[in-house]
Amino acid sequence: MSSAALKKKALISDPVEPAVTPPPHLGDTQFLTRPKIAPRSRKRELPEGLWAKCPKCKELIYDKELDDNLKVCVKCGYHFAISARERIHSLVETCSFEEMDSQMESVDILRFTGPASYEAKLAAYRRKSPLLKDAVVTGVGRIGPHRVALGVMDFSFLGGSMGSVVGEKLTRLIEAGTNQCLPVVIISTSGGARMYEGMFSLMQMAKTCGALAYHAQARLPYISVLTDNTYAGVIASFATVGDVILAEPEAEIGFAGARVIKDTTQAELPPGFQTAEFLQKHGLIDAIVSRNEMKAKLIRFLHFLLKNPTQR
Repeated sequence: MSSAALKKKALISDPVEPAVTPPPHLGDTQFLTRPKIAPRSRKRELPEGLWAKCPKCKELIYDKELDDNLKVCVKCGYHFAISARERIHSLVETCSFEEMDSQMESVDILRFTGPASYEAKLAAYRRKSPLLKDAVVTGVGRIGPHRVALGVMDFSFLGGSMGSVVGEKLTRLIEAGTNQCLPVVIISTSGGARMYEGMFSLMQMAKTCGALAYHAQARLPYISVLTDNTYAGVIASFATVGDVILAEPEAEIGFAGARVIKDTTQAELPPGFQTAEFLQKHGLIDAIVSRNEMKAKLIRFLHFLLKNPTQR
């Protein structure tokens, strides 16, 4: 038998296992189809510190451009969160701000325990933000030509919650404004009273409002600025007793969350009832002012409120 005949007999009796490239004589095309390969993802990670994505319009914004615009989206006007010191820098004249009570720190008077102790939480937030001892920065500075007592809250420290230190610093600020015949400006952002301090945090509501009552008796103006978001014990005390109450666009403002209110009242709530625009329409807020225009508006309001010599 010839060698060609032997090869043909072997192929018929012992079929060859198909390899990656099957023998062409088998005529079977099932192995000729290419395996499916998942398409390469085009999603690329954005490098930190270069770009930011707007939560509202989804546009990518160059970080430097965002900082130059006071962290307001250049496309849709969305107001990003801003720290207390950044806000102070955007409002006061250069080198005019004199901070008060900068070393005051909270203590765990109740020995609060939970998944983590109150002391541990305070230490963690101070490590995260070394320039902050608590959720508010207070001091005296100039906004335009006007010297004012200025307090600015910072949501990044325990949600801007008001404990004994926040209440004490704001009270001392207001008293300093009264003693020095200065107008008071407080910019609020807070989740409410600090639960880790129990009734001690609730006492700050009455203390700050009492100080503002004496300030009002001296016929000195108080301007309150509400930013996203301001809730609970802060909105129920000093934040809503201003002679003029301003707010940033689309800021969320209220006493309790929408779900809690709905479960308590068993009523349908109007859409957007906790936004600055809704509250302005219903009379709580006097004006909605963009962060880019806040300094100019404050100067204008202060000039109007202080133009009467009897108010000084």
